[in-house]
Amino acid sequence: LQRSYLLHVPPATPSALVINLHGAGMTGAEQAGLTNYNAVANQFGFVVAYPDGIDLSWADGRGASVPDRQGVDDVGFLSALIDRLSRDFAIPPGRVFVTGMSAGAFMANRLACDRADLVSAVAPVAGTLGTAVPCAPSRPVSVLQIHGTGDQVVPFDGGPMVGRGGASEIVSAPALAERWRQADGCPGPFVAGAAAGPVQRTDSGGCAGGTEVAL
Repeated sequence: LQRSYLLHVPPATPSALVINLHGAGMTGAEQAGLTNYNAVANQFGFVVAYPDGIDLSWADGRGASVPDRQGVDDVGFLSALIDRLSRDFAIPPGRVFVTGMSAGAFMANRLACDRADLVSAVAPVAGTLGTAVPCAPSRPVSVLQIHGTGDQVVPFDGGPMVGRGGASEIVSAPALAERWRQADGCPGPFVAGAAAGPVQRTDSGGCAGGTEVAL
């Protein structure tokens, strides 16, 4: 398949690459506008790519999207994109990061599970994993997981959900954070940090390879 993506290059020599994945029903360009990430990329010296999903969605393994049902290899697409951009911009090893919103968060998690050799850290927003999607990363990956407890589309506590493509069964946000904690060999349980208004944060640090997991 011919695939497309929007690319933003900072004015200074880039030191890292971020893949920023849109939610269902969106495009890469709309994700760029929604997140205002070009300004962040300029501030920190990131190349940022906003890929376009087939049928405005991703083959994230839940089976609920058109690309999933068609057998589209989005892990392969994003891996090839990371390889190309890392080579084109001489991105140092260990400086590739992935984030995404909703369906893009499901895809970000799947990519980190399947290609931990390419991804050092992932920041999924409002998305976890399908209950039947395996996750056995080849090496530790740092995780910053962000999820609203009142999310009406992607339930914080997991279970059934209905997205743009159809119904699926998903892992809860706390269960996924715990799965990442175990995958990263973190030595202790999550520790609650100070609340900032409605925001609650829990962390598990000192994990293998200097990684950490935060929810």
